[in-house]
Amino acid sequence: MSFSLYDAVIPSHLQVLAALDRILEKAVAFCEEQGMTQAELIEARLAPDMLPLGYQVKSCAVHSIGGIDGTRAGSFSPDVSAWPTDIAGLRAILQRTIAALSALDREQVDALADTDTHFAFGETQLPFTGANFLLSFSQPNFYFHATTAYAILRARGMKLGKRDFMGIPRIKR
Repeated sequence: MSFSLYDAVIPSHLQVLAALDRILEKAVAFCEEQGMTQAELIEARLAPDMLPLGYQVKSCAVHSIGGIDGTRAGSFSPDVSAWPTDIAGLRAILQRTIAALSALDREQVDALADTDTHFAFGETQLPFTGANFLLSFSQPNFYFHATTAYAILRARGMKLGKRDFMGIPRIKR
């Protein structure tokens, strides 16, 4: 079996993004049950020096389709723009990301493996191949932000389990 960058990245991103979208759907009811505004939940953090839920969700898109787009362009810089202040806006980001990832062509993603990809953020400048950027930088960031979003919601009292985070596994059919 030959290595496929597409298979190493895209299906798992789609699985976790869909799970996060379902979790955020549940978060609407959670806010209502708790008498909490959506903005309050979106600004929730695990620690005072960490960025809030809204940033974590947005960063899942940044490090999935944004990582692919950066690799295509040869350069990636994190998106530091504001995130939505309501759950519908966060879900829209996830749904657009899912649609964009679903539309990717396997061969075009696989062809990114050996491309030069430059990471730039402030003083930090790092050279990568496309595969090394996606697998050793973008993908770990994606999982960090997805896990942190899940942890923030759990810390606020949402009843979530591992299955909520994992979503629907890709079983043999």
